[in-house]
Amino acid sequence: MESITSFVNWMEGLVWSSGIPMFGETIPFVVILLLGAGFYFTLRLGFIQVRALGHGFAVATGRYDDPDEPGDVSHFQALSTALSATVGIGNIAGVAIAIHFGGPGALFWMWVTAFLGMATKFAEVTLAQYYREVKKITPDSAAWEGTVSGGPMYYIEKGLGAAWKPMAIFFALLLAITAFLSGNGVQANTVADTMRDSFGIEPWITGLITASIVGAVILGGISRIGKVTGILAPAMAGLYVTAALIIIALNWDQILPAFGLIFSEAFNPSAGVAGAGVGAFLVTMMWGVRRGLFSNEAGQGSAPIAHAAAKTDEPVSEGVVALLEPFIDTIVICTMTALVIIMTASWDDRFATPISLTDNRVSYVEETEDGGFRRMVAAPEEIRVVDGFPETGAGVRQLAFNNAPVDRLFLDEAQIRPFTGTIAAVAREIRDPAGNAVPILYGNGAQTGAPLTMAAFQRGLPGDWGRYIVLLTVLLFGISTAIAWSYYGDRCAYYLFGAKAVLPYKIVFVLMHFVGAVVPLAVAWTLGDVFLGLVIIPNLIALVFLTPKVIEASKSYFERKPWLDNAEVHKRVVEEKRRSKGK
Repeated sequence: MESITSFVNWMEGLVWSSGIPMFGETIPFVVILLLGAGFYFTLRLGFIQVRALGHGFAVATGRYDDPDEPGDVSHFQALSTALSATVGIGNIAGVAIAIHFGGPGALFWMWVTAFLGMATKFAEVTLAQYYREVKKITPDSAAWEGTVSGGPMYYIEKGLGAAWKPMAIFFALLLAITAFLSGNGVQANTVADTMRDSFGIEPWITGLITASIVGAVILGGISRIGKVTGILAPAMAGLYVTAALIIIALNWDQILPAFGLIFSEAFNPSAGVAGAGVGAFLVTMMWGVRRGLFSNEAGQGSAPIAHAAAKTDEPVSEGVVALLEPFIDTIVICTMTALVIIMTASWDDRFATPISLTDNRVSYVEETEDGGFRRMVAAPEEIRVVDGFPETGAGVRQLAFNNAPVDRLFLDEAQIRPFTGTIAAVAREIRDPAGNAVPILYGNGAQTGAPLTMAAFQRGLPGDWGRYIVLLTVLLFGISTAIAWSYYGDRCAYYLFGAKAVLPYKIVFVLMHFVGAVVPLAVAWTLGDVFLGLVIIPNLIALVFLTPKVIEASKSYFERKPWLDNAEVHKRVVEEKRRSKGK
């Protein structure tokens, strides 16, 4: 396991650390591409995320839907499917992880990523609709195959020409793997982690149950996926946001201080509980951008696959719906989560925790000279503990829970009897001075991910309401996100190998869901980050080259105003349905 962790860390450094020296720090190429492209599209499209926001909400309501236009799902169902892949674990666990490592200021960089990402999302979805393929339904067509295929692999090949097909294939391969990891494994991992913390249920049991549910839905194809996510996404988002708003209202006097902390920490951070160093601006920025990308997926090229299935013959009409995603997902819902974590003082707190050396949340960190900690280091041969206090100091490796050192260790859950003895980290043995084995220790450990959000909601609401609301949303969002991502992956498989590859891909997807539930959390998230960073590169290159096509389609759409004719068609269809029901 240690060799796998080392390789994953090396890949993470290659993707997220290699870059250009700037302002005394190294700005990764991935971040430069992501934010630079968003800034570019914002300017070239005339701040489309501001101009078309209201129109996007209008289209999403269905008032301009024409059921006779080509596609598999309505505008709202396409948005719900895409939101199911974005609104979920990234909002509940991802925000907590960003604050855990980067501090409250990470939220500011999530906002920046989201605002610029709205323009990027508009561009990629418009192109996905423009270059999509629609096939005719035959008696032999299976439900899981679908009638529409679209996404970056299609606009790379069709828009840029056949010479660019290798890059389209490269993208499809990367996204198919990303679907297994970020869209599937991480979801299963977080759900399993939450169920273990809450009820002591073994991860393999949770993984088996959620994998079965995911499999039952995705075999029905995009139509069934759209119907399920069209119910789950709005219901769960509404419940979660309502609970968050109640907590914010109960702590109204902390609203301005919370925003003040977010802005001050964005540029002069103290880093998070498990940050890599005090005052590390780049740490805060990177975690904000990384979690922002994971949360809203702008520039990643995944959401365009779902939006390509929308029923419309106007590509821009789906583009304006798509730009709502980063707004709803990150600027609204992620902010709700962050405010609850900050306002309840949970973000830099520690919680009573059992410490077992077999727990995959237990790791080792090395203290650096600047007062921070180097994460994911190899386990030391031995850690000496006297009266509960482990040895500390620069260069000393310490026991950590969720990558944050545990300050003091006890023999009992009430934390009355301090532990004295040795921790043989490599051998995974704890022994007292007499040499007797100690099965488990107790201490105050830092929480991260969904457990941190759950702890914050539990503090903010009376009784156990907060805990169970987060638990329910984690469970259902984790499942709905995996369901939506299965469609992204199977469209990639369809592009690469044809219709016969779709069913085998779905089967492997379900198996990988189970695997994701039982692997260590840090490895699952880090691997997902690596592929997220890689997959945006071919997509953003294509988007920049095809920007003139997006500008041309946008100009034509807003000059012609085709939604006015669609509004009349929609009224007629609604009236006809009303009359038929009255007979």
